[in-house]
Amino acid sequence: MSTITIYHNPACGTSRNVLAMIRNSGEEPTVIEYLKTPPDRSTLTALIAAMDVPVRAVLREKGTPYAELGLADEKWNDKQLIDFMLQHPILINRPIVVTPLGTRLCRPSEAVLDILPQPQRGAFSKEDGEAVVDAKGHRL
Repeated sequence: MSTITIYHNPACGTSRNVLAMIRNSGEEPTVIEYLKTPPDRSTLTALIAAMDVPVRAVLREKGTPYAELGLADEKWNDKQLIDFMLQHPILINRPIVVTPLGTRLCRPSEAVLDILPQPQRGAFSKEDGEAVVDAKGHRL
């Protein structure tokens, strides 16, 4: 069993880049396609706590019902915001990666490099061609 888990959306370029960087470190993570298998309340709450970020930092606005639900309104408390994320998993920003070194919302995708237990095994460029890691596995 892998020691790394990624809450992944295969339609998201950032999520695909993060998954590729995890694999470039020699690890095969547990991949949870969170739109198909959303986290339950306790898991989502634990992930947010482990990231040590406000609940609002995990809300995704683009391509979601964020605006139509009025989620920018400060009247919503953390419990209510989590309720919305559970009802509409697309509101959960991604990718979230859990490793023995920490839990992080990996935006930008290079943020995953700070929590991977193993270094990159070789050069890595994002889907858009941007080089992130050189041939020796060093971050650029």
